[in-house]
Order: sequence, then structure tokens, then C-alpha cells
Amino acid sequence: MSGEQKAKAKGEQARGKLKETAGRAVGNERLTAEGRAEKAKGDARQAKEKIKDTLKD
Repeated sequence: MSGEQKAKAKGEQARGKLKETAGRAVGNERLTAEGRAEKAKGDARQAKEKIKDTLKD
């Protein structure tokens, strides 16, 4: 996995988790949903990079 893409995926996952947690804390469903979506985007990016690495070997 390229270092840049790995960092981007981890950043998206962290921001998503933070937004989701903050949304739950204040009872904001929209913020919670945004956090879940951003976290899922990071998970997908990470999975894509892992597949690319596997196929490269």
C-alpha cells in the first residue's frame, strides 16, 4: 500500500470516528451519519489498497 494512500485512509477513518462520536455525544444524527460515511470511505480506500498490494505480489 502506498504510504500516501495509507495515511489518507487512516485520516478518513479517524475523522469519521471523531465525527460519529461527537454526533452521538450531542445528539446530532446528521453529524453521526457523516462520521459513519467518512469512516466507511476510509475503510473502502484501505481495502482497495490492500487488494492492489496483494495483486502486485
